[in-house]
Amino acid sequence: MLRSVLFQLHWCLGITAGLVLAVMGVTGALMSFEPEVLAAFNPGVVKVAPTSVPLPAPALLARFKAQRPTAKISRLVVERDPTRAAAVTFTLKGSKERRRSFLDPATGALLGAPRGEGFYGVVEDLHRWLALPGHGIGWGRQITGFAALSLIYFALSGLYLRWPRRPLDWRNWLVIDGRMTGRNLYRTLHAVVGGWVLVFYLISAATGLWWSYDWYRSGVQQLLAVERGHEAGGRTDKAVEVDWPRAWDSFARVTAGHRYESVTASSRAGAAVQFRAKLPDARHDRVSDEIVIDSRSGRIVSDQRYADRRWGEDIVTSVYEIHRGAYFGIVGRVAIMLASLTMPLFTITGFLLYFSRRRRKRALAAVAPVAAAADTATTLVAFASQTGTAERIARLTAQALPGAAALPVAALDAATLARAERLFVVASTYGEGEPPDAARGFARAMAAPPPDLSHLSYAVLALGDREYRDFCAFGQRIDHWLHGAGAVRLFETIAVDGEDADAQRQWQQQLAGLGARTDQPDWAPAPLADWRLVERRLLNPGSAGGAAWHVALEPVGDRAMWEAGDILEVLPEQDPARVDAFIRANGLADTSEMRATLMTRLLPAQVSGAVAPETLPPLPHREYSIASVPESGQVELIVRACRAADGFAGLGSGWLTAGLPVHGSVRARIRSNPAFHAPADPATPLILIGNGTGLAGLLAHLRQRAISGGAPAWLFFGERHPAHDDLHANVRARLAVLGVLAETTAAWSRLGDGPRYVQDAVTAAADRIASAIEAGAAIYVCGSINGMAPGVHGALAGIVGEDVLERMLAEGRYRRDIY
Repeated sequence: MLRSVLFQLHWCLGITAGLVLAVMGVTGALMSFEPEVLAAFNPGVVKVAPTSVPLPAPALLARFKAQRPTAKISRLVVERDPTRAAAVTFTLKGSKERRRSFLDPATGALLGAPRGEGFYGVVEDLHRWLALPGHGIGWGRQITGFAALSLIYFALSGLYLRWPRRPLDWRNWLVIDGRMTGRNLYRTLHAVVGGWVLVFYLISAATGLWWSYDWYRSGVQQLLAVERGHEAGGRTDKAVEVDWPRAWDSFARVTAGHRYESVTASSRAGAAVQFRAKLPDARHDRVSDEIVIDSRSGRIVSDQRYADRRWGEDIVTSVYEIHRGAYFGIVGRVAIMLASLTMPLFTITGFLLYFSRRRRKRALAAVAPVAAAADTATTLVAFASQTGTAERIARLTAQALPGAAALPVAALDAATLARAERLFVVASTYGEGEPPDAARGFARAMAAPPPDLSHLSYAVLALGDREYRDFCAFGQRIDHWLHGAGAVRLFETIAVDGEDADAQRQWQQQLAGLGARTDQPDWAPAPLADWRLVERRLLNPGSAGGAAWHVALEPVGDRAMWEAGDILEVLPEQDPARVDAFIRANGLADTSEMRATLMTRLLPAQVSGAVAPETLPPLPHREYSIASVPESGQVELIVRACRAADGFAGLGSGWLTAGLPVHGSVRARIRSNPAFHAPADPATPLILIGNGTGLAGLLAHLRQRAISGGAPAWLFFGERHPAHDDLHANVRARLAVLGVLAETTAAWSRLGDGPRYVQDAVTAAADRIASAIEAGAAIYVCGSINGMAPGVHGALAGIVGEDVLERMLAEGRYRRDIY
């Protein structure tokens, strides 16, 4: 709760004060070396060639008054360095504008104002009060003061919000991973650079408030036990003339025997003059003796020597020097300047992160919440969301599953889990393996011994980003926690890299295998391309089961690439017979345009009122395991012809096995399926297990081994009867001749002899499978999520145990493509 409040306030202040701070940061950096810049760009004005002994200050003032008789002097700065011109600040009679001019230290001749001084005047006005009307007493001062307060909050709350899971690892604090892109890069820059400059921002903001609020200044003085007004003495009384020569004579007497780098004399209240004498080799201007003299009498009003200054007095006197970093020498000035220059970085990255978050919130708002009540539903979809993406997918998941309810993982208490029968978790990982803020309580609860969840079936969609070391760590933690509690995994955790559309559609397809709605459009669409049907052949003539077809497609355009284990997503068209029935039932005009529209739309079973075909949702895609490799130039599929609930041909299978003419084209795309890719080491022996059309995904691995070489494979294959259902027997025979397929163990459910199902064949070969696993073999399972996959998993668990299978999952030696 605290993190959420701090975060909301952090970004709320960021979008209001961020631009002001960016302006203050850039202008502050520009002023960091103003004297040096003006000196460099004004030879002959700020810096002069020494020609003779410099004049004493009273003589300089007299020369100035002779050239500007109506001028009223408010400040004089003289330097010990004969190459540095003296500077006098004054106003002319009838004008309130303060001017500054430089004097030749040897002659007192006016050298004029330096070029760039007007520019720096505007920069200073922007920095102090945004150059708004009212100057130091207007709204601008209040705005910059508020921005300074906000900067303190940003620094402290940002430190709390980004506190890493491994705080002692210095890389988490200091290193920017250059491989990161997009939102990850913005967040890393915001967090890591923020850590670099945090101390400097706190110094700048804490000292900047000195000029914004009287209460703050008084509080600091009381805290440091210093009785001192701001810039002691106040401003000049216009009715009193300052006797500058007498003041300088008194200053010379009281400082006799002392040498100073420079002396700044400023008129103060009444006829008082404040002398600030900078000590030799001082690291900043306030390392100085400060003496106030009554110019009418020459009396010493106050005499504060730097050597006698207490620590608190030094801080109060040097607030400006601390603010610009000069208090810490040249290193401090450079550090504050660089830190100030980074201020726009936080404004820009903050806004980019804010806009990204807003986009995700809009996407979430576009998906209506599910109406099912979480306290009665037995199918639950829990989400752990930081920016809304996980919640959006959870809502879509709950909409797809009959009677499901969506709820945050924080609501998964013991009673809720005990009542649930199926649990689907969509969990984001935040930053370096952290749970989202709203799920931190649940994450702490997972540290306790888990309850008995053996009655529960579950699946996890883990959202994360591979640019972080702990990719999808929180989703993986939930998966391990549920499995450790005895819950049965419906299918392996699907990891989503960023906004990976392939992984989201894979999740959608896995849900379809569990009875979810199949009429939803793609949750994460991706571009489709044209593919041409080049071959279609019945693989099981005379079978008592559904017809299985060999379907071959080739890309119409550029050559396509994929890996063994990948998926082809096909965008089908409707069964023409279903379109005919829909037109007749709804009294629609039977035109070619109408038919073309309806062929690509979802057709509702019942329609009330008029039908606008163009408003019907588009058809969803269908997924098929690829049985071929890219070297063949074409994608080969094994497609089982199915019938839909309305009696017409199934969408995908009907179109590919009957509706699409040979040499006709279909829209399709390759979806990467890294969870079913081949082992990195081809020397790894393979145990391939599948039934029916699941043979397709296994054939791709065998064909890849035939090309690239590697250890032989052992295939477990199940179907109805060898006389009619021995799919691709000739292909497997060729692979056996090549030495790729070392052995095939078949299970025929209608033969009557031998193992009936593929899991029976696995159990019968228990000793050999255990030995192969111990020798490093990998197991690949492809086929139905209902029946075959859980049966095979149970058989394997009975052979080597759940712990071994979990370790093989983590190592990538147990992979499943089930649907």
